[in-house]
Amino acid sequence: MNRICHIEIDDSGLPAPTPEMEQERRVAVYDLIEDNSFALPPRDGRPVPAGPYRLALAIRDKRLVVAVTQESGAMVAEFHLSLGPFRQVVKDYFQICDSYFDAVKRLPPSQIEAIDMARRGIHNEGARVLQERLAGKADVDMDTARRLFTLICVLNRGG
Repeated sequence: MNRICHIEIDDSGLPAPTPEMEQERRVAVYDLIEDNSFALPPRDGRPVPAGPYRLALAIRDKRLVVAVTQESGAMVAEFHLSLGPFRQVVKDYFQICDSYFDAVKRLPPSQIEAIDMARRGIHNEGARVLQERLAGKADVDMDTARRLFTLICVLNRGG
């Protein structure tokens, strides 16, 4: 059962997300729960606790904290990832999302499509960075990494 069954996002202390970012968050969480691949690699010869897993995401001391528990609530792992490697790609993603949301309101479909392609490219880059940062801690496929990257962006909105 190498999958995520629940996501909790601790955004306490952060400014409220824009309606567009809140919608992206809802879609990312829904899509993650529906289809994802999340596995913990063996460490130090110990058996890997069985999934499915519950993830809690938060920003603490300028680090992304990912707490992993079993469905029962038993703690399995906790990762603390520096946000530094994400800074530029998150900034680029916010800029292109702002352009996209603005374009949807006033530009023709051909221009919206071009901006959306750029947005997907940046999103893929963020997912790739996340997969690199999780190496040795958790194995996620590209679609799962993309959705988790969206949630990282939501958490970074205030910071």
